[in-house]
Amino acid sequence: MGTEHSKNEGQSSMFFLRKGPKLPAWEDALLSGKEPKSLLKRGLRYVSLSLIMKGMTSAPDFLWGLPEVQKLNLSRNQLVVIPPSLGKLDRLVVLNLGGNCLKCLPKEIGLLRNLKVLFVNMNCLTEVPAELSLCRKLEVLSLSHNCLSQLPLSFTDLTSLRKLNLSNNRFVQIPLCIFALRSLDFLHLGSNRLENIAESVQYLVNLQIFIVENNNIRTLPRSLCFITALELLNVDYNAIQTLPDDLYLLRRLPRIAWNPMDKGLHIAHNPLSRPLPEVVEGGLDVLFNYLREKKEHN
Repeated sequence: MGTEHSKNEGQSSMFFLRKGPKLPAWEDALLSGKEPKSLLKRGLRYVSLSLIMKGMTSAPDFLWGLPEVQKLNLSRNQLVVIPPSLGKLDRLVVLNLGGNCLKCLPKEIGLLRNLKVLFVNMNCLTEVPAELSLCRKLEVLSLSHNCLSQLPLSFTDLTSLRKLNLSNNRFVQIPLCIFALRSLDFLHLGSNRLENIAESVQYLVNLQIFIVENNNIRTLPRSLCFITALELLNVDYNAIQTLPDDLYLLRRLPRIAWNPMDKGLHIAHNPLSRPLPEVVEGGLDVLFNYLREKKEHN
């Protein structure tokens, strides 16, 4: 009797549980009956939460009730939209939204005043909200593999930005706001539709890595030669025929580079006019001597 009674009682309680609001299957699986805060990991520096590859089509509502989270990884899901509630997580330092289906970001992202690192690569963005420029502490920004063709002029306010990845987008020219980002040491604009590099590139005086491979660039500006901090200059797979005589001023370039990861000058895969292909084969010192002598004779 007692056993039968407890069994019926258990079935009754299960019945009442089912009548409550039901969580989406993936959200229910995430929590497994636990408190949302139990998903947080408290490291030496940051309170973090990783929801990578959970099959999510929308962000879980419980997320916006965790204001203490500082590192949030929502990458490699199927998120279509990030709600305005994102602005509640104003302690975020690192936010990874890469590998989703986002077409836009909420303007409330500008409320994340502590944000230093933002990944929104591999999405479907066609624009970036001007409010992102309110994240004045931002140091690393990846917007690669999207559908962007322009950036807000307000990006000039991102004066702390050091690393910017805009590769695999639809830029026809380098956005003017980028030339105001004097702290940049890494700029990737590979696999776009660039036809030239503006002379204003010389204002990026701290640039160490500059990648513009796989575009439609025909000439390199003379002003590029005055960014003497450059250690990697990748202009491979363009339509470059001639090189500026002052290129030899880039003395921190260690070699003619062939491996994409190597520091140096990546130039060989271009329709260079003769005798440049043979000169490049001789190495960087041979190329720089050639350009120096050419300049002296002109």
